Amino acid sequence: MRRADRLFQIVQILRNRRLVTAKALAERLEVSERTIYRDIQVLSLSGIPIEGEAGVGYALRHSLDIPPLMFSAAELEALVVGARMVKTWAGTELGRSAQSVLDKVTAVVPAELRDRFDRSKLFALRFSPREDLDVTMDICRQALDAKRVLHLDYRRGDGEFSQRRIRPLGLYFWGNVWTLVGWCELRGDFRNFRLDRIERALVLDETFSEDAGQTLQDFIRSMHCQPQ
Repeated sequence: MRRADRLFQIVQILRNRRLVTAKALAERLEVSERTIYRDIQVLSLSGIPIEGEAGVGYALRHSLDIPPLMFSAAELEALVVGARMVKTWAGTELGRSAQSVLDKVTAVVPAELRDRFDRSKLFALRFSPREDLDVTMDICRQALDAKRVLHLDYRRGDGEFSQRRIRPLGLYFWGNVWTLVGWCELRGDFRNFRLDRIERALVLDETFSEDAGQTLQDFIRSMHCQPQ
């Protein structure tokens, strides 16, 4: 995370809480407490009205003048549910980003709607969390964004093992399983891979271009042409 982004995050967190310790900020932002102390000093010198001290905690002396976002109660609940689903099912990086979105929105919505976040009774649960699956998700997203070839160690449902070079095209969520669709260089065709069956994923230095007949749009068209 860039320092400018971290400073912005600190302000958003302080806007949502009455008093936050440097330890809590450090754990949330995954940096050292010493870094938080330096960041607090930078923010104070820049004119952000932060009060508090090391070992006690920090808070904003008064609200910053930012116009409130206008959301209906249903729209706020949609944000909460969506963010909870992303935090549970979409990997570590997107999970942190989802919490960041909630922090920013909570900081600027009118007070009468702010409690809507805490009172939502809609949840997204995963009873068997797998850290390796979150890592695989982050790796696949990285390859998608950079258009980099992926090397996969993959084991099918029947136990057969294979190694593939894939040009990743998209990720699909099916309710409890993510699949990666890509152009398989071994088969010379589109293939789907369940993320929970990928034993190892490695982003290669090799980039690829979206050749005609091998794009995500081509895959979608091919699915529409299949008999029902």
